[in-house]
Amino acid sequence: MVEKLKAERNVEVSWRPFFLRPDTPPEGMDLPDNLRARASMAMERLHQMARANGMEMVSPDRIPNTRIAHEATEYAREHGKGQEFHRIVFQKYYGEGQDIGRWEVLRAAAEEAGLNADDLERQVTAGRYTLTVAGQIEEAYALGITGVPTYVLNNRYAIVGAQPYEAFEKALQQLTAEED
Repeated sequence: MVEKLKAERNVEVSWRPFFLRPDTPPEGMDLPDNLRARASMAMERLHQMARANGMEMVSPDRIPNTRIAHEATEYAREHGKGQEFHRIVFQKYYGEGQDIGRWEVLRAAAEEAGLNADDLERQVTAGRYTLTVAGQIEEAYALGITGVPTYVLNNRYAIVGAQPYEAFEKALQQLTAEED
């Protein structure tokens, strides 16, 4: 859907990190029972949206710790591969059910994106992007973001959650009308 928006509306998308569950331990955790039932309803809607867009999606049963994935994304962005790396990591998690909190998954994504996996792991492990990601997450909290994904349009409108393409079209039309 984001790719369609970029192609049809000439919009720029900049992915930023957010910890949906900041208490997730480094090794990740099983999805708690109280969230499993609630998540299954939301996941069914996401599965339908994915199928409608020609994609398959798996329902994760574990919550990964995404800190290193976010920091690895900053490395990729710095090396001109941020969008591609982000797309590959999404596919590994939502399309294949892989744990994006594990180095072997992120290294494979880096290689697939044409990045140096050794350098990525070395720089992320050394903490090169820790403050950058922490600052971006603080910025998200300051903007009032509480869920993922959240799309902020022109710093004025927020679309929260996986929404149909029409929700984006409507918001963009409203922005265009306000600018005229």
